[in-house]
Amino acid sequence: MFKKITTTLLLSSVLFFVGCSNEEPQDVNEIISTNEYVLTGLDNKQYIVKKEGSGFVLKGAKGKVVVFDIFATWCPPCRGAATHLTSLQEKYKDDLIIIGITIEESIENSKLLDFRKTYNANYTLVNSDQNRRLADTIVGELKLGERYPIPVMALYKDGKYINHFIGSIEEELVESEIKLALGK
Repeated sequence: MFKKITTTLLLSSVLFFVGCSNEEPQDVNEIISTNEYVLTGLDNKQYIVKKEGSGFVLKGAKGKVVVFDIFATWCPPCRGAATHLTSLQEKYKDDLIIIGITIEESIENSKLLDFRKTYNANYTLVNSDQNRRLADTIVGELKLGERYPIPVMALYKDGKYINHFIGSIEEELVESEIKLALGK
């Protein structure tokens, strides 16, 4: 009997002290903001991406196909993809937004500008402390694992997943998905 009472009191005390912490309750805005990513383009323009369900929405891109190109400046297939992405951006300029998300942390804008110039990457390149977090979240939704290959191109329209491509890919394959999504 004494053992039962002691055990109950001990367990109750532990639960009481665990439940009563000095931490402030988490703000609802902090919870919501974990699904929002603010990216900064090389032109200092802000791009807001929200995770909605298993998709991603770029603010101001309603009705457009959004390609998130997850890349690194040192990656040969990423370099090769840049020209193809530029071609697609020019061809579908009113219906397509390409966002190049580098996974390189603490990369200087000058290095991204060199990448743009050298590999003809004439689409939006972002360099933000939230790049890696967004890239990892997109790749997580695609179930590609923690050590995913690059480049990864994920296509969405109005937050709905269209398709994704990994590695070196023919421009025509990406274009066919864009056309299907746009109904062309």
